[in-house]
Amino acid sequence: MADRKEKTFRFVIVGGGIAGVTCVEQLSSQIPSADVALITAGPHIKAVTNYKQVSKTLEEFDVEERPSSVLVEKFPNLTVIHSAVKSLHTQSRSVETADGQVFGYEKLCICGGGTPKLLTSDNPYVLGIRDTDSAQHLQKQLSSAKRIVVVGNGGIALELVYEVEGCEVIWAVKDKAIGNTFFDAGAAQFLIPSLEVDKPGKAAPCKRPRYTTEEPGPGASQTFTDKNARRPGSGPTEAGSALGPDWHEGIVLRGAEQLSRRVSLEYQCEVEKIFTSAELLNSQQQTLTPENEGSWPVYIKLTNGKTFGCDFVVSATGVVPNAEPFLHGNNFALADDGGLQVDDHMMTSEPDVYAAGDVCTACWEHSALWQQMRLWTQARQMGWYAGRCMAAHVLSEPIELDFCFELFSHITKFFNYKVVLLGKFNGQGLGPDHELLLRCTKGREYVKVVLSGGRMVGAVLIGETDLEETFENLILNQMDLTPYGEELLNPNIDIEDYFD
Repeated sequence: MADRKEKTFRFVIVGGGIAGVTCVEQLSSQIPSADVALITAGPHIKAVTNYKQVSKTLEEFDVEERPSSVLVEKFPNLTVIHSAVKSLHTQSRSVETADGQVFGYEKLCICGGGTPKLLTSDNPYVLGIRDTDSAQHLQKQLSSAKRIVVVGNGGIALELVYEVEGCEVIWAVKDKAIGNTFFDAGAAQFLIPSLEVDKPGKAAPCKRPRYTTEEPGPGASQTFTDKNARRPGSGPTEAGSALGPDWHEGIVLRGAEQLSRRVSLEYQCEVEKIFTSAELLNSQQQTLTPENEGSWPVYIKLTNGKTFGCDFVVSATGVVPNAEPFLHGNNFALADDGGLQVDDHMMTSEPDVYAAGDVCTACWEHSALWQQMRLWTQARQMGWYAGRCMAAHVLSEPIELDFCFELFSHITKFFNYKVVLLGKFNGQGLGPDHELLLRCTKGREYVKVVLSGGRMVGAVLIGETDLEETFENLILNQMDLTPYGEELLNPNIDIEDYFD
């Protein structure tokens, strides 16, 4: 194999997503003379645009699809190879592409991303959403649909359910509340009215620092109908923007019905079986409620015993690391979630092979305030840091774990609200030994603080709270907040005056 190498590059990066592209940019700007190759299957790459550093750790950016020529114009020493990877041979330090070419590398970074966890792989009525193509395919299918079932409780499911109009949505979530990846039942209750209607009522803070929420029991369901159209159909704004935080911008998600929005939530259930109308007729034991009779193309049975007919099912149940193509014949250590294990220099267990983004699992000892989540922000941070590490190793320079891994932070938008997550925002891994402070103004803001031993370790901010920098500082400097008690969230006190 070694004797057939077309060319050997100093650095080879596999994957044209955010992690791979950021890694290429970082390497090419640190060592402009180095030969860098980017191997990517598609014609487009995903680029970070409008990058803003909001605070010490918080960052905001857009994700756009661009032709790969944009990168080559910027970095003359970059070669883009448009092909999928067929195999990796770490012993001969070479990568074979699907079209039979073989490229050598001195250092390699695998940024293969994640693949959607699909409910089933070969059913034409089950759509997975992961990238721009699948989102556009969804738009096409939706235009003639009267009812769809959405399965999943992550970011894409949340956005999809909010954006779809003119089509009934049955939303099946496996948790007790919506958006469980990102926030708790309290935040879910705050957001749920957005599914019903936009009615600007008078906002009054409900001061209830300690709280409980009534949990819907297994099999419980709720239905929300918006009788007023939320907004006129928004036309395409910018074609081909990637499935970044704003993936639904410019894609009109409209069904065939006149109603604007009708969402029914089915809690604490998963999919038991998906079948066609023919299979349904053959299995007599299915009992259907009247509105599910008739001839739907596909039926879905949930573990709560209910069966729904629909036009199609959207599987938005998250991603699994796409490590498979790189494993054969090599000796990678894998994490429990199937990701390539990386250390605090983004190195895998194979010499001179690094990994970044959704494909890898951070296996160094984490800071007490950070956790890995497969999000755009972390793909960018890991790609950038992997590029720095690769350059530092080639230049024999020391490198420390980057500050962005000190504190988990993420800014996003759900249901048109700004959402900021900091640290152990859901009390992850803290056990019973933590308390929550809460401030909620219906329709305007939701503020939750997680305290452990009197120190702030996490926060969820929904709405325009302007508290993110103050809270970030309080979490980073671990100041003892016991003296302030519940006054910490008193809306009449300008908390920044205390702590700037």
